[in-house]
Amino acid sequence: MNDDERLRRLDEILDRIQSMSSDHVILVEGKNDRRSLLDLNLSLDTIEVQRDGGPLRAAEMVYESGKKAIILTDWDDRGDRLAKDLSEQLSALCISYDMNIRKDLRDICIKDIKDVESLHSLYVRLERNVL
Repeated sequence: MNDDERLRRLDEILDRIQSMSSDHVILVEGKNDRRSLLDLNLSLDTIEVQRDGGPLRAAEMVYESGKKAIILTDWDDRGDRLAKDLSEQLSALCISYDMNIRKDLRDICIKDIKDVESLHSLYVRLERNVL
């Protein structure tokens, strides 16, 4: 897949995330992940799982919000384990969640980056290459 196609698909995913923002909370690992999403002009409710008490507390916070969740952890081993823990905690509280966005981002980004905090820099690089 060339850079033009990757940028187009990345834009589609970002639009999907934004369209879900009214009834979803995004679960990210930390503040740098949140910053990257803000730099991509995404205005969202986010929970920093590592800072806000871990997977159990994050699931409780989603439950208290009355919203659904988007699990957006890194696509490395640690992020995979955290995503699994989050999905188990959310399921235990009967909270609907999305992990497809994480998978789709991983599929188009893995050759360049392994974490959410690098999404903005990858986006800028792809934009430069396409223009």
